[in-house]
Amino acid sequence: MPSIPLPTYLRIVRASAFYDIVITAPLATPWTLAWVHGLMSRLNVQLGAAPLPAFGAFHMFIGGLLGSIVVVWSLLRLRHADRRLGRYDGMGRFLFSGWMAWTLATADAPVLWLLLAPEFAWGVVQWWPVRGGADETSQDPRERLAAA
Repeated sequence: MPSIPLPTYLRIVRASAFYDIVITAPLATPWTLAWVHGLMSRLNVQLGAAPLPAFGAFHMFIGGLLGSIVVVWSLLRLRHADRRLGRYDGMGRFLFSGWMAWTLATADAPVLWLLLAPEFAWGVVQWWPVRGGADETSQDPRERLAAA
């Protein structure tokens, strides 16, 4: 399997962080989250499904937490992109993809395909083999593992 040069990989980590900011920043406030929910509900209907269920205050709270923490995590990856953060982000994307797949299997929400496909793709590319970088020259296997 061909590997990605480290500088290219770091650009991918930053691009995924920028993507996350664009997608999740609107979830960080109750006003923008309500707008996004309405937009996703209309898209779900256009895809042939029912409108999404209405959000209550607790749903808005959880959505706001999600949006807030992903924005902070994204800013960290933009400012300090490295292989380790990319690997952790890829792992998180696989977890998010699993929850999206579960929701697709249990709810009438084809709109989630618009999020699942890029989420899983970002996970794959951030777990792709990488070549280059100082951490590959380390003699201590624990350091190499931590850098992966």
